[in-house]
Amino acid sequence: MGKRYSCLVAMLGLSLLAGCAWLPQPEEDVHDTLATRAQLDERFTRLEAAVEGQCGGQQARFTQQQQRLDRVDADLREVGSLLRGLRSDVARAGDEPERVARECAIDADIGNKTLLGRSEWIGLPDVGTYLKARIDTGAETSSLSATEITPFERDGEDWIRFKLGLNDDDAVVDSVRDRWIEAPVERRVRIIQASGEESRPVISLMMTLGTLRDRVQFTLSDRTHLDHPVLLGRRFLLDIAIVDVAEQYLHERPEFPGGKPATDAGADEAIDAAGEADG
Repeated sequence: MGKRYSCLVAMLGLSLLAGCAWLPQPEEDVHDTLATRAQLDERFTRLEAAVEGQCGGQQARFTQQQQRLDRVDADLREVGSLLRGLRSDVARAGDEPERVARECAIDADIGNKTLLGRSEWIGLPDVGTYLKARIDTGAETSSLSATEITPFERDGEDWIRFKLGLNDDDAVVDSVRDRWIEAPVERRVRIIQASGEESRPVISLMMTLGTLRDRVQFTLSDRTHLDHPVLLGRRFLLDIAIVDVAEQYLHERPEFPGGKPATDAGADEAIDAAGEADG
């Protein structure tokens, strides 16, 4: 009742100020006025919320745009730096290139070692012949082609008797082609192959190659299916020789009684070159 009286007083005052005669209004009109004011308040509240929502969305978009601008600015600075570096490189392009001297470690022992090609002539003074040898750093022990290998005992020790395993076109002193060769067995090695396991005898023979002269251990096996009757492995090469696989027959063929002179070795060496060209 007090609240309604206050409203009536306020309305009366406004009427007097406006110079209008005041006439009492029905109670229903007062209720309508209050309902309209409540609706307006509600609309103002919704409008305020909508405005705040729009302003918040605008602020988020503004923040995103600012971040994009910051990234573009950083990219531009990087591009500018790259362009300055490119101009510097172009300016130096006309200058004479700088020569850098590189120091390479040199093994002093190389000068004391004998250079060998992938194939070389060897001499077997104990047998009396020269033979072609393949240099193979992948093999541990050297190998000599042999056939008709026959073990026997002499003075309580194991010996071996054999013939050189040769093909018709192998270069050799003809007088030793079918000669029996005897030597004590130094040891035996076990060879594991796809076809099975095999035990091979090892003998020691004097061998020459260029200026090299030493006793070399050879395993005995039939190499007639291969191009060279002799294979020289790492045990022989160690500390005395290095191999240049781009070269072959760097050393002269040794000479033996009944054999051909060293000057005729070129024809036999040409056979290897022809074989490699065909392969």
